[in-house]
Amino acid sequence: MPGKVISIMVRPGDRVGAGDEVCVVEAMKMEQSIRTGRDGVIKTIHVQPMDSVSANDPLVELE
Repeated sequence: MPGKVISIMVRPGDRVGAGDEVCVVEAMKMEQSIRTGRDGVIKTIHVQPMDSVSANDPLVELE
């Protein structure tokens, strides 16, 4: 389902734990928190606020 990135809570180099919120995406007027699946360090952020995204689009990359 297509959506729009509302906010990004992390920057490259940030350490994150499993379940940490990294961004918020709005779809069908509902906001969904996107959380990490594992511990790691943010390597790359592939989106910016207000970008349109689809299912399976990469949002952030962990090392």
